[in-house]
Amino acid sequence: MTDSSAPIVVEQSFDVPKSTVWKAITEREQMVDWFFENIPEFRAEPGFETQFDIDSGRRVFRHLWKITEVIPGQLIVYDWRYEGLPGTGKVTFEIFEEGEGSRLRVTNEGIESFPNDMPEFTRESCEDGWTYLLQTSLKQYLDG
Repeated sequence: MTDSSAPIVVEQSFDVPKSTVWKAITEREQMVDWFFENIPEFRAEPGFETQFDIDSGRRVFRHLWKITEVIPGQLIVYDWRYEGLPGTGKVTFEIFEEGEGSRLRVTNEGIESFPNDMPEFTRESCEDGWTYLLQTSLKQYLDG
């Protein structure tokens, strides 16, 4: 595997049980508070699809998500695409017990399939985005 095709992996530990993390990553009412505020609907069911726009400051991206795998309380996998752009990513959320709390690992594969001339799709941009979402946004959300 080359460096550019290596998956991006970001992890964060939380002082809450796995079930609390699972709800935060799969219930729309919670996802809009830490992930993307304009997710119109979400169901943690294989085959479920949703789409919504995100303004990066440079352009608006229509996110196209399709859930491909779910193990309730443990794992959810998305196909992650953008309308009008080549490429398909795969994002896996995995939750593990860790002492009295839990740990969330997000693995983002396929970023090399997106246009390499767009700054939003650089490895650094994607790493920074996932790091912020897990280690700042979700952590603050779950810490209450």
